[in-house]
Amino acid sequence: VQLQAFGGGLVQPGGSLRLSCAASGNIFSINAMGWYRQAPGRQRELVADITGGGSTNYADSVKGRFTISRDNAKNTVYLQMNSLKPEDTAVYYCNARMTPRATMPYRDYWGQGTQVTVSS
Repeated sequence: VQLQAFGGGLVQPGGSLRLSCAASGNIFSINAMGWYRQAPGRQRELVADITGGGSTNYADSVKGRFTISRDNAKNTVYLQMNSLKPEDTAVYYCNARMTPRATMPYRDYWGQGTQVTVSS
């Protein structure tokens, strides 16, 4: 089971980016999916997450600017980021709580990280 993230890059302040992250491999079930970020010298922090039923949760710093969504048929989670600010610069990691079998407990899986840089 693995997660692969796409969509990072360099964008000017006020711009937009869309991140995507697909889970692949032997997957029985996916519970919550989410995005975290880590800036240099700082701890990894939650950006947003979404349950299998579509309930969402956002960090205060991104509310109103970022939107998380998922496509359960594709095992994919997205993060639409608008009105980007320099302080959004970080490596963004996707996360999914998954299990490969009905008899195994759910556990967290992480993607490889994708760099988002907001700079003029």
